[in-house]
Amino acid sequence: MNKKRIMNISEKLIYKIKKVKILITDMDGIHTDGSYYVGDTGEFKRFHASDGAAIVTARYADLPIAIISGRASESTTRRCRELSIPDSLVYQGCLNKMEPYEEILKKFDVLDENVAYVGDDLIDEPLLLKAGVSFSVPNARSEIKEIVDYVTNAKGGDGAVREIIELILKTQNRFELALDNLRNRYKEKTK
Repeated sequence: MNKKRIMNISEKLIYKIKKVKILITDMDGIHTDGSYYVGDTGEFKRFHASDGAAIVTARYADLPIAIISGRASESTTRRCRELSIPDSLVYQGCLNKMEPYEEILKKFDVLDENVAYVGDDLIDEPLLLKAGVSFSVPNARSEIKEIVDYVTNAKGGDGAVREIIELILKTQNRFELALDNLRNRYKEKTK
């Protein structure tokens, strides 16, 4: 995400993004390309390393990440734990995503306007309409792309989460601080 791209977003979107205090995302179709593989040994999903790196960067900028997924999956649990997303912020098997959404708002004592939500399918529509700023991906349903504030350039599972996190952090002037915090953490570990 370069500075020119951020400057090309509308003033209205910049205003909305500046209010964001938490990012809530769907899982399948956002962190993945929507595919999953089932075999004799269980289910497999493909995740993008750059999305994981961005989630770590968000942590160093104090931007919490929560997941609300319509499907329950051990692959999702494992990936979220690997990225240090607390189990208490990972909701799976939620066909009604509004209940966990409201629970997350209470946990963080935030309003709808402080939430960025990312979704790609009809199950996400209520949250996309309620959140302060809404994002989707090019591989989302057309009905969803029509209602969101921003559609990423990257597809789900191919860096879309990174694009969104960097857009939020750069718009809020927190990206460099996050990188400095991350660099300092690594310096401390090498001493």
